[in-house]
Amino acid sequence: MKKLSVVSLFLLALVGAYAQQPQQKKSFSVYAVGFYNQENLFDCTHDEGKNDYEFLPEGSYKWNEMKYKSKLHNMATVLSEMGTDVLPGVGCAFIGLSEVENAHCLEDLCAQPELSARGFKFCHVEGPDSRGVDCALIYNPKLFSVRDVKLVPYVTERAKDSLFVTRGFLAVSGTLAGEHVTAVVCHWPSRFSDSYYRELAGRQVRQLKDSLLRDDPQCKVMVMGDMNDDPIDRSMHKELGAKAEADDLEEGDMYNPWYNILVKKNTGTLRYQGAWNLFDQIVMTPNMVNQEGSRDFSTLKFWKPEIFRRDYLFQTEGLYKGGTKRTTAGGVWLNGYSDHLPVVVYLVKERR
Repeated sequence: MKKLSVVSLFLLALVGAYAQQPQQKKSFSVYAVGFYNQENLFDCTHDEGKNDYEFLPEGSYKWNEMKYKSKLHNMATVLSEMGTDVLPGVGCAFIGLSEVENAHCLEDLCAQPELSARGFKFCHVEGPDSRGVDCALIYNPKLFSVRDVKLVPYVTERAKDSLFVTRGFLAVSGTLAGEHVTAVVCHWPSRFSDSYYRELAGRQVRQLKDSLLRDDPQCKVMVMGDMNDDPIDRSMHKELGAKAEADDLEEGDMYNPWYNILVKKNTGTLRYQGAWNLFDQIVMTPNMVNQEGSRDFSTLKFWKPEIFRRDYLFQTEGLYKGGTKRTTAGGVWLNGYSDHLPVVVYLVKERR
């Protein structure tokens, strides 16, 4: 594919560093993968059995067709621009989503001109969340082909939690760059719940990841989502085993490139009381990471992470200046985007 056959200027250093001999040049293909919390992408009709009443015309958000269409346009704009800093006109091969109400919203989202121009499709399984928000994945079929889609339920362990239901883990298996890749899209229990519930999610996703690798040890697994915890929190660092340094990975661990972004750069994807959190993460199995000294890009490997930023995603005035520009805040419709910023990881594979 011509648009992926030319190595961008961003890779010139990589080409030089990984040439076997000074006179031998190598070329690489680059792929982008993202995640973005849609912050209440609801249509304005009631879904039977779901507590979506605040997003009806008579609800607290006064949610109507005009606001819904504006929300779709805004989200499609961001999604279409993710990954284009490195891959202009191409963007992401696939993007995990959270806080999407239903398949109807996804149909409308993919029909937006910014996404339909690239032929985006979606994967979704209706989940048990009482508000009706689900995880989903949109993808460019020219870059990623889907093999299998399943929703793995979040399972409670304690009798007192028998009525506790929340989003499951959407596992989408497919082919990217000729390789078996599985994305596990998550939206872990909120911080209104005790940390135990997110730690339980971490353990269950780790078990899911392990089962995927037992089925195919060559599978490249990426766990992505709004974890409602930072990379340094126990749910991520201990229970999921998502570690900060590639050279420290032990059997069963995953690599988390966002840990040092939060700790060393003190920035993140959402701001609360003036401080940044980094809840939105994409972590990966060790077979996607080169450890120190390795120069093997013969298979798909991690290159670099990016918190996707555009000026229009931020408040420029008022009490929340510098924070993310939400759709609604303080009961006022702002015609914004989300309380979270998107994240992207870039992957590289040598072309032969």
